[in-house]
Amino acid sequence: MFKVRKPVHTGLNIIIVGCGKVGATLIEQLRKEGHDITIIDQNAKKVNEIANYYDIMGLAGNGASYNVQMEAGIAEADLIIAVTNSDELNLLCCTVAKQVGNCAAIARVRTPDYSSEASYLRETLGLAMIINPELEASKEAARILYLPTALEVNSFAHGNAEMVKFKIPKGNVLSGMSIAYLGKNIASDILICAVERNKEVYIPSGNFQMEAGDVISFVATRKCGKHFLEDIGFKTHQVKNTMIIGGGKASYYLAKQLIHMGISVKIIEQDKRRCEELSVLLPKAVIINGDGTDPDLLSEEGVEYVESFIALTGIDEENILLTLHARQVSKAKIITKINRLAFKDVISGLDLGSVIYPRYITSEAIIAYVRAKKNSMNSNIETLYHLFDHRVEAIEFKVYEASKVTDIPLMSLPLKKNLLISCINRNGSIIIPSGQDSIQVGDSVMIVTTHTGFQDILDILA
Repeated sequence: MFKVRKPVHTGLNIIIVGCGKVGATLIEQLRKEGHDITIIDQNAKKVNEIANYYDIMGLAGNGASYNVQMEAGIAEADLIIAVTNSDELNLLCCTVAKQVGNCAAIARVRTPDYSSEASYLRETLGLAMIINPELEASKEAARILYLPTALEVNSFAHGNAEMVKFKIPKGNVLSGMSIAYLGKNIASDILICAVERNKEVYIPSGNFQMEAGDVISFVATRKCGKHFLEDIGFKTHQVKNTMIIGGGKASYYLAKQLIHMGISVKIIEQDKRRCEELSVLLPKAVIINGDGTDPDLLSEEGVEYVESFIALTGIDEENILLTLHARQVSKAKIITKINRLAFKDVISGLDLGSVIYPRYITSEAIIAYVRAKKNSMNSNIETLYHLFDHRVEAIEFKVYEASKVTDIPLMSLPLKKNLLISCINRNGSIIIPSGQDSIQVGDSVMIVTTHTGFQDILDILA
């Protein structure tokens, strides 16, 4: 056991099994939020490095072992998160933990067979959550292809509201326009809630003037968001076809959704056996056995003419090069999957368009659960997204009880600076709030802020 100084316990007592990419991201994020973390992994060297770097407890061993879990302190743990590379090991870790401890359990499960049974597994095994990074990444990609103008589309209010990110091009009607003018004269049913300009992020007020080159995030219903983009001169029709490079789990999940949406799918995969599997799993897709990084093959398969191109290989460098090549030879909407975060500044400087980070999707879902578990009785976190390289948080709270924020006009609430109440979901009806609107018990409320770590709706008050 690699034992490092135990920090003073201020948050939850969390055991994380698996120190891969997702595990490391979780450790970093949850440590920042003040939780007491113990890590378990079979790789002793990796455990030692991470335990020392983050000043946490580390244990080398099998996370599904009763003895190892007991040594890691499962009896006192509030939560165990199993994110090893094996679905079966993750489920077994959680099953053992539920038997010997009184803790909540979260398992990462990626295999399609298990994912289709996620609800059954969660209920039968008593898990708090089953998370599938590849499935969630494919859902994000599908939302973007439905609205290809967008750089990013995040879903709130059980899919009733969306936050859409786009870049204002030169000569666009929004350039030089104030947000107040936009709301009064063009679009009252959307709310611009964050703007990035020259690497600075703003939560804008009504007198903020937009400029060409600004990256804008706005909230609206799907229908209103589409109409708004049309009104300001963007094409909003979903793509008719797509080319996916790489035939892994994420490609399978995405292809299945796109075919359901009526989009033609072509997948290029190097492994012949995997191609045969995909041909059976996706009979309506065209499966090509070949090297997706070969420019001649891409040209032969029509990369110049496809409406969307998605790089989903398991190698980040390949995905980035494929994206840059596709941008040169086609006008396709392009989505790139990136797993590593070490060169994020370099990647953002390449202007790759829409970039999806599966490990962020996983960590955000888990962090939202952890914050909700730690919160007071006034509200509960439903959804959490980090935006603009973690400089902005968009959080959806479910309001359970009357409090200092309920039944008071928003204009009268003493809100923190750099915070916007961007939408209210009231019984499935989406309200883009004005100063006269108020939060009511039973509402889901979405806030956007540059502050971090909110756990309760009352945190919005100054």
